[in-house]
Amino acid sequence: MESLLLFAAAFLGGALNSVAGGGSFISFPALVSVGVPSINANATNTTALWPGSIASVGAYRAELARQDRRLVIFLSLTSLLGGLSGAEILLRTPQATFDRLLPWLMLFAVSIFAVGGEVTRALRARFSERLAAGGIFVALVVAVLQFLIAVYGGFFGGGIGILMLAALALAGMTNIHTMNGLKVLLATLINGVAVVRFVIAGTIFWQYAVIMIIGAILGGYGGAAYAQRLDPKIVRRFVILVGVVMTIYFFIREYAP
Repeated sequence: MESLLLFAAAFLGGALNSVAGGGSFISFPALVSVGVPSINANATNTTALWPGSIASVGAYRAELARQDRRLVIFLSLTSLLGGLSGAEILLRTPQATFDRLLPWLMLFAVSIFAVGGEVTRALRARFSERLAAGGIFVALVVAVLQFLIAVYGGFFGGGIGILMLAALALAGMTNIHTMNGLKVLLATLINGVAVVRFVIAGTIFWQYAVIMIIGAILGGYGGAAYAQRLDPKIVRRFVILVGVVMTIYFFIREYAP
């Protein structure tokens, strides 16, 4: 039953990630529900969903080829350094401390997922002229933001896609396909270097990770085909609803008397 639950959660999570994001709101709590400690569940969940992001990079080959190579390399190195730092912080965090932080991390991730798009559009409208000028200052700001996002991604990761889209918008990018391609690449690097660190540390529950990897890949390819027929607003509302329910669950689990 545990294997079936985790396979189903990873399948649905992979399908959601390929359409709207937010798959971790389902797959991560599923791991915790079968008794995996939250830090190990976080590492195992990152490992399980990572192969799907690698496949997504291939889908954006053409968009990435049109990117400024220097920008891609610069942000990639920033992402690798930040992702590794975040994973290291997670591994050095006491289990009890992470359990206390977890509801707040979930709340932050759900909030970003719910309002991130609106915030990005508001920032672009407010600073469009200044951003269009570009320059070293804008590049430095984006690099710092990307590093901080990568640290958060290596530590927990919920909502990093939307955070990166906001940072890229601040960099002056307007083509959503170009932004998505770069976002997918950077997220893959952040999670990839975190997975390597988790493997070295022996933090991953491989008996669950293998099952979930298969489920996430099948969900990303098969489930997405069906999910794309649905109204994107419905899919998004479903993800937000699940995220809110899981956030309330973790608050009750950790803070209820």
